[in-house]
Amino acid sequence: MSHPSRHYVLAAGGTGGHLIPAFALAVELDRRGHHVALVTDDRGARIPGKPDFLPAHVLPAGRLGKNPLTLARGLRAIWQGRAMALRLFDSFEPSCVVGFGGYPALPALLAAQSARIPTVIHEQNAVLGRVNRLLARRVDAIATAYAEIDRLHPKWTGKVVQVGNPVRAEVLALRKEPFPALDSDGLLRVLVTGGSQGASILADVVPDGLAVLPPALRHRLQVTQQCRPEDIEAVRARYAAHQIPAELGTYFEDMATRLAETHLFIGRAGASTIAELTVVGRPAILVPLPIATDDHQAANARELVRAGGARAIRQSGFTPKELAKQVQAIALDPDALANAAHAAWNCGLPNAVGDLADLVESFGGAPIMDVIRVGHPAQRAQGAASTAAARSQERTQ
Repeated sequence: MSHPSRHYVLAAGGTGGHLIPAFALAVELDRRGHHVALVTDDRGARIPGKPDFLPAHVLPAGRLGKNPLTLARGLRAIWQGRAMALRLFDSFEPSCVVGFGGYPALPALLAAQSARIPTVIHEQNAVLGRVNRLLARRVDAIATAYAEIDRLHPKWTGKVVQVGNPVRAEVLALRKEPFPALDSDGLLRVLVTGGSQGASILADVVPDGLAVLPPALRHRLQVTQQCRPEDIEAVRARYAAHQIPAELGTYFEDMATRLAETHLFIGRAGASTIAELTVVGRPAILVPLPIATDDHQAANARELVRAGGARAIRQSGFTPKELAKQVQAIALDPDALANAAHAAWNCGLPNAVGDLADLVESFGGAPIMDVIRVGHPAQRAQGAASTAAARSQERTQ
């Protein structure tokens, strides 16, 4: 069903984790004929990947720390940002404001709630983030990436809709491609990444862990590993000493192509990583970042591990011996690896951006439509949830 052209404001913190899904939603809403604006901070306005059509409005973004001085400064900045957002809303007249977490999203959503503009929040992780927890009681709908969300109050479950995390188009296109052929003596391609900045723990452990695999498995390895600049030469020397072919880089632009060829992934459990692994269907050994807020990366890995699509190793126990043990458990038998890939694929939510756009479109309308709009927000959220559930049912049949 097509909707009249509307205005939407997306509010997101200045990191890729918050902005990637916001950009994806902006592209989809624009494709549907709507006008979209972004509210973020200085960092977010400069991040690569922002669509050309999307204007970015920078608001003051205060953090709420325990130090009284920090708290006072944070509250002042939030109040200033709220006032600026209200002025933006007066001229832009959004039908709905969508928050993606992070402190820069807070002033815009507080302003929307005070102006009685419908609000939706999207939570990328399996733990409801701090800003989303502050807002959850008063928003009209909570869009989630996972079926099970920690720190979500039972009173809020009636307005929860699971949509997933949007992924890049080039990754989504791989969903229909089969798992790369693998036999008992063919190349086993391993992809190792540690998030946007790499991870020194992976540089320290992975080469030595792969080196202690049984010779029949070790001799089949072809490794691609993302490293920090300061680690790359040491990692290269280790792989050379172990006679394991490895391509190393600090950043790979063609990550979708590399993912397409991958048989096994080793790396962190960030929201975007899990979304891409499950949409494409790639088995993984996950090492959740221990300092992630509320330990959300461990929670992100939970569903995929339970389904049999991944194994998780706590960083405190991530040793070469433990890595080798888990690689053998998942990759020694080609059939077991293919089964893990299928389990990961079944966890994927490829319609995430469309389902999120459907949910957002179900709230608000052009000003002239406000008079005739019917349906309580909770009813509209339930309707969107039914649509998402129906799509999920179709996917598993």
